[in-house]
Amino acid sequence: MKNLIALTLGLALCSPVVAEGLPAATEKSIDEIVTKALADTGVPSASVAIVKDGRIALAKAYGQARLDPATPATPSMRYKIASNSKQLTATAILLLAEEHKLSLDDKVARFLPDLTRAKDVTIRQLLTHTSGYQDYYADDYVPPFMEKDTTARAILDGWAKKPLDFEPGTRWQYSNTGYVVLGVIVEQVSGKPLFEFLKERVFDKLGMKTAVDIDGPWDAADPRPYTRYGLGPIREEPPEGRYWLWAAGELAMSASDLARWDIALMDGKILKPASRKALTTEAVLSDGSGTHYGFGLGVSQMDNGHRRWAHTGGAAGFLSINVDFPDDKASITVLTNGEGLAYRRIESKIEELLFASAVDADAEPALARAKALFAGLQKSTVDKTSLTENLEGWFTPAVLGDFGSSLGPLGEPTSFTQASREDRGGMVHRVFAIEAGGKKLRMETYIMPDGKFEQCLVRQPAQ
Repeated sequence: MKNLIALTLGLALCSPVVAEGLPAATEKSIDEIVTKALADTGVPSASVAIVKDGRIALAKAYGQARLDPATPATPSMRYKIASNSKQLTATAILLLAEEHKLSLDDKVARFLPDLTRAKDVTIRQLLTHTSGYQDYYADDYVPPFMEKDTTARAILDGWAKKPLDFEPGTRWQYSNTGYVVLGVIVEQVSGKPLFEFLKERVFDKLGMKTAVDIDGPWDAADPRPYTRYGLGPIREEPPEGRYWLWAAGELAMSASDLARWDIALMDGKILKPASRKALTTEAVLSDGSGTHYGFGLGVSQMDNGHRRWAHTGGAAGFLSINVDFPDDKASITVLTNGEGLAYRRIESKIEELLFASAVDADAEPALARAKALFAGLQKSTVDKTSLTENLEGWFTPAVLGDFGSSLGPLGEPTSFTQASREDRGGMVHRVFAIEAGGKKLRMETYIMPDGKFEQCLVRQPAQ
């Protein structure tokens, strides 16, 4: 995917969609993270939803949903979630399996006997991208032929009748084709269009009122898709023709509605325990190696051992990421309408922020004190009450003068985050990453149990 040029960004705040919000300092940090990511990448807008303690704690939209005429993004707007739809297609399969209308180990031949090796490929292998069916949409752009409408049958005839890329179950290779096969199976078994089945069995039950099939009611009120070619100007990107995304990525919705799905998945509101376990358990290849993928979900663990379920989505002019932390009853949803890496940066920075605070109760107040100390150094002054006797003595007039003359011209930092934390010598060693005046800085501190600074070094990082 391609990065976009920087834009002047408008900030659109949400009407409260919260049960119990995030701390004001955390919300402010998230605002800074998102606004900077959009400015740096040129992506026009982002819609963000955060779940905390099993409830939506934040829903906010930033930037412009449409550039001409300029239209601020709002939290109720629908963004294409693309491959984040796969876990919902997988859910449809699991709901039918719960009713004994199919089995995960059924062969494709039961439903589509004319496909390649249909007697050897199972539904489970389609769900886990281990079937060997060649991916029909591997490109990160829309080839001209994909601007024209298609059908699920045409996709299967064109790609699921080719020789397999590998023996079923022996390798993991992402395949949108496999999910089109799954969509056709859902419709055969249920007797309903895929989106209608999901609406009745999932969306209506969870109050996901904005969820739509993008082959249906996508109109001028929705965000527009944007890209850039090389280093040229930002352009609106033509969408895929009807049905190219379908069961592999057909859905659009607000960030809040995708968060509602996250809550339901974590709480087991739609799927039975065995089905949820199947959806979120790593698939294993025939040689015993893992794939880090379940059914339409990437599955992994954080450093603290807690589970992490995640997926990204990419449609023409739309990129998204949705991450669940089931052991923490939390999730992060980021939807964008531009082809730049803002979505990944926003999610990773928010994840770092939320979980640093979760395991480090003093992270936020320490960050605030560090910001204040840095601001003082830019003016060649320090609050002596915040320093140990050692550090106060080290800050001679000459030292403070050098700090002020070199840091002051950089102006107010555009980014100030904690990069690392560790215990040492009865103190906490906190390193802060700072961006100011176009420069990247590293502020290394030692902080005593009473909160006073024993050390404060400001340097440029190695890279």
